[in-house]
Amino acid sequence: MGLTEWAYSLSESLLSDPLPRRWAHSLGVAKRARSLGPIAGHDAELLEAAAVLHDIGYSPAIATTGFHPLDGARFLRDQEGADERVVRLVAHHSCALLEAEERGLRQELEGEFELERPDLVDALLYCDMTTTPDGTRTTPAERLDEIVQRYGPATIVGRFIQRAAPEIHAASKRVEYRLAQVTADGQPM
Repeated sequence: MGLTEWAYSLSESLLSDPLPRRWAHSLGVAKRARSLGPIAGHDAELLEAAAVLHDIGYSPAIATTGFHPLDGARFLRDQEGADERVVRLVAHHSCALLEAEERGLRQELEGEFELERPDLVDALLYCDMTTTPDGTRTTPAERLDEIVQRYGPATIVGRFIQRAAPEIHAASKRVEYRLAQVTADGQPM
């Protein structure tokens, strides 16, 4: 079984029954990641695998700290022996260090999981922040608004996402620029 087939199977087993909306979102994020193949190059499979797995830490079967990037990454590392690059992408997806800081878990996250290459971190963030909870496409601005509305501006997630907004927009612009460059000359940057 290849990396992406394994990732889809694992994510489905953890999310589809207990959290069908989270599963739909994960499928949408993975579809978005597939569309970034021209800029992901030889890391396209890695990006898609991380995309479909990014939210497994929400699964009641593995959630321990209540912080899904950390729970998901620990499960992938400790129980699945997953590719360390996939683990790092899951651990640090969508500005997770800022949310970890809000939760008092930043030192744990940083201490256990190194950051992955910045272009891949940007790409996964872009995929997540351009996909609705139901798995359809959206803009980063609409996604940020939806998250604040769903959780509330004064909650941990609401505070974190508002702090992360400038980086989310900057990362999205970097990815869109790279995509435009590929479209313009047919070659990845």
